[in-house]
Amino acid sequence: MTSKNIVLRADGKYSWVYEFSLYTNPTILFVILKIFGCIFVAMWAFIVLIDVGESWYGWDDFFNFSKFWVLFMAGASAFITVGYYIYALVMGGKYCVLFEMNDDGVLHKQMPKQVKKAQLLAWLGMGVGAATGNIQGISTAAMSQAKSQMYSSFKSVKSVEAYPSRHVIKVNSTLNYNQVYAADEDFEQVLAYILERVPQKARGRLTPKVH
Repeated sequence: MTSKNIVLRADGKYSWVYEFSLYTNPTILFVILKIFGCIFVAMWAFIVLIDVGESWYGWDDFFNFSKFWVLFMAGASAFITVGYYIYALVMGGKYCVLFEMNDDGVLHKQMPKQVKKAQLLAWLGMGVGAATGNIQGISTAAMSQAKSQMYSSFKSVKSVEAYPSRHVIKVNSTLNYNQVYAADEDFEQVLAYILERVPQKARGRLTPKVH
């Protein structure tokens, strides 16, 4: 599994870099809103369950509180969305990530904004262990400065979701929701590689998306 974007390294890992606009690709924003949405719904249910046992609590109280909570959620979602675009502005509008994948799993490394896609591609193109001079310095600095990372072991994957139009494959495990990005020309082979290595039950739960 190699292409002009994907490199097979000397250590047997496939590596590639993916960069997209935080303004036009809403995947990260959707994930943030989904997380906070689940938290808000859980809080609403918890408060309702506490109040429902009270003698004074009736349907009017339920509807009034639910109406308030919906408005609160809408306001909070708007606030989160504004915060996301401020983050996008601080990051220069780009999300740059390095992927490392082998038969055991896939690692997602978010790179700091000062590390450019071209620098990482140059490093990958020269190969691990063959890079010298400035390129080696750049790659070492990039690896050490990764802002955040997430690893998914294929044997622990519970489900896989594919969103071709957003170039993202969601690899979901218990309390671990990784996102693997790939270019159009690489998407199908990356997806096939993952599906061949996750448990059968996870393959059976593949949720293909068209948006």
